[in-house]
Amino acid sequence: MYFAIVCNDKPDSMDLRLANRPAHVDYLKAQGERVRVGGPFTTEDGAAMTGSLIIIEAADLAAAQAFAAGDPYNKAGLFASVEIRPWKWVFGAPGAS
Repeated sequence: MYFAIVCNDKPDSMDLRLANRPAHVDYLKAQGERVRVGGPFTTEDGAAMTGSLIIIEAADLAAAQAFAAGDPYNKAGLFASVEIRPWKWVFGAPGAS
């Protein structure tokens, strides 16, 4: 089952994001194919990151919540909010015709 994890950064938290970015990227890479899609939300001009969107494959909501709780960004207190929702991959899914 897939889950969308939508995270919004706290205001004025770019320094916190940048300080924890290497650990965050390493965490995602260590998950292997479990992480299907991911990247930051940005300002309109793309100059600053303002949050994160990660699509993961997990057995259930509890597993997705555990994944989000283990993210170094979350542990560092970067996020003002984190929403985890079941997600159905239709367009662009591997094996879709």
